[in-house]
Amino acid sequence: MSDNVTRAAEVLKEHRASIDRLDAILVYTLGERFKHTQAVGKLKANHDLPPSDPAREASQIERLEDLARRAELDPEFAKKFLNFIIAEVIQHHHQHQK
Repeated sequence: MSDNVTRAAEVLKEHRASIDRLDAILVYTLGERFKHTQAVGKLKANHDLPPSDPAREASQIERLEDLARRAELDPEFAKKFLNFIIAEVIQHHHQHQK
């Protein structure tokens, strides 16, 4: 194996290790986020509050799009990602209201 191929394999391994660590961070972060949103859902259900808050959701999407731009991430992807999470949270909130 040439030195270039060996070095490329090492760099690839380093990138993949970083990706694996970041995937773990994402999963644990989402887990923590959902703990809080479930607590919010229970609180809303206990006080007969609506499961969704369109004004907050719009504000959060705007904030996330700004963060995405600053992080050099496609804001449209960030918006889709947050909308997916919001839909999941609302589904959990509806389950608590039953």
